[in-house]
Amino acid sequence: MEFLDTLNALHPAVLVGFALLLGAVVGSFLNVVILRLPAQMFYDWRCQCRELLEIEDKEAAPPGLVFPSSHCPKCKTSIAWYDNIPILSWLLLRARCRHCGVGISWRYPLFELATALLTAAVIWHFGVTAEGLAALVLTWVLVAATGIDFDHHLLPDQITLPLLWLGLALNLGFGLFASLEDAVIGAIAGYGVLWTIFHLFRLLTGKEGMGFGDFKLLAALGAWLGWQALPLIVLLASIVGAVAGLTLMVALRRGREIPIAFGPYLAIAGWIALLWGDRILDFWLY
Repeated sequence: MEFLDTLNALHPAVLVGFALLLGAVVGSFLNVVILRLPAQMFYDWRCQCRELLEIEDKEAAPPGLVFPSSHCPKCKTSIAWYDNIPILSWLLLRARCRHCGVGISWRYPLFELATALLTAAVIWHFGVTAEGLAALVLTWVLVAATGIDFDHHLLPDQITLPLLWLGLALNLGFGLFASLEDAVIGAIAGYGVLWTIFHLFRLLTGKEGMGFGDFKLLAALGAWLGWQALPLIVLLASIVGAVAGLTLMVALRRGREIPIAFGPYLAIAGWIALLWGDRILDFWLY
């Protein structure tokens, strides 16, 4: 507690600066998670299929989340620490590998910058408190979930289920964001609402409108923020998703049959509800 009090005593500009640096570093690691976790999942699924079909062929396991260190996907050269500084190295290298000159995607600095700004916003809003530290964990997990779902239309159980149980545990032990009763109802209602919509949509159209990962993510948000936040999250996610979908259809000339991941919009709506949900609801209702 004394350490947290010391941090809170810092000048707000200094505290936000530390938050920006921390967020950029975490964002760099989240880039690794977004890239490597799906690869590990696909590898595990292929191994299970080969075992079930009694196929002897084997393939090399993909990199883990921590080891080996980052390397260029083309020339396989390990990336030195001074070429792996969040945002800055990408700018100094002019978005190219130092060794082979292959381009480095703009997505890496984008996720680092986004995570830095979101981290600073959380600390500015909550301060260095138990709520603030928990909100950082939720924010970072939502960033990783957004990147993976955007790439693969997949929300891994390895992310959504621990997030759900962590939300319940925090509200059980500390009641940080909701009472335990509201958190449990939020988890049940979050899953049940999208599960019901999914089956109604399938009965009416014969198509699947969303994945089961979306159910679990909304259940996790309900476990963190309580059932009262769910209507706002679903409404905001639907609005943002509709606007983004129409924009993509117009800008990229995509047809309506092209699936669009809903998880990123749930994550964005959940993060907005985390910081400003009470104010939005008060403005809306009163």
